[in-house]
Amino acid sequence: MRRLIFLAALALAACSPGKGGSDGKTLSVAATAVPHAEILEAIKPQLAKEGVDLQIRVFNDYVQPNLQVDQKQIDVNYFETKPYLDEFNASRGTHLVPYAGIHVEPLGGYSKRWKALAALPQGATVAIPNEASNGGRALLLLQKAGLITLRKPEDSLATLRDIVANPKGLQFKELESATLPRVLDQVDLALINTNYALDAKLNPVRDALVIEDKNSPYVNFVVGRPGGETDPRVVKLIAALRSPATRAFIVAHYKGAVLPAF
Repeated sequence: MRRLIFLAALALAACSPGKGGSDGKTLSVAATAVPHAEILEAIKPQLAKEGVDLQIRVFNDYVQPNLQVDQKQIDVNYFETKPYLDEFNASRGTHLVPYAGIHVEPLGGYSKRWKALAALPQGATVAIPNEASNGGRALLLLQKAGLITLRKPEDSLATLRDIVANPKGLQFKELESATLPRVLDQVDLALINTNYALDAKLNPVRDALVIEDKNSPYVNFVVGRPGGETDPRVVKLIAALRSPATRAFIVAHYKGAVLPAF
């Protein structure tokens, strides 16, 4: 009897897919809701025809998607830029690598109080992301708009300590990226990543007072563990994400708020 139970248990284990899609067909991808999960949903039928069962895990932060991929709980993620990934690896001791660039989400500055940057008063309160890469990115955009000057004008990891000129005496608040849309009515200006802006029903093309252009170096990548880029499921995922059909979907669906990077 015990032998039968043991053999049954072995059979169940052999039939059950492990974490991260070890059944050879399932591919789990961590993503933020907009636009990453939407883009993944658009390619899901095509991948199904190619034998890949795409499992989309939606997150509302930038930490867990990396941690869970590093811990082999999820196969890959699709939400981040290389500067953010580099800073994350350095600070967390992880070794994740970018597989392929898919799109650019231009960072923008939004306000409910003012219609133009020129209207910002002395001492205006400006909210920026508190992550090193996104915070530096926000400061670079403010510098490009002429509101501040940085010690190293092209430093993507610049911090508030690197501001050497601030003519309007802007007062900065560093907040978690996901919370920035929710504080718009409490600050004069907020620098918001496009995925969170879209999720908050903001239109980057129409609503942003200042926004990165198409030459932004902040491409969003599919990211995973070293060597994972050769996994046949991942190869199919990247091919689908970089296909003409996906490019057409991004252009038509987001109307300039998200830009293909291929």
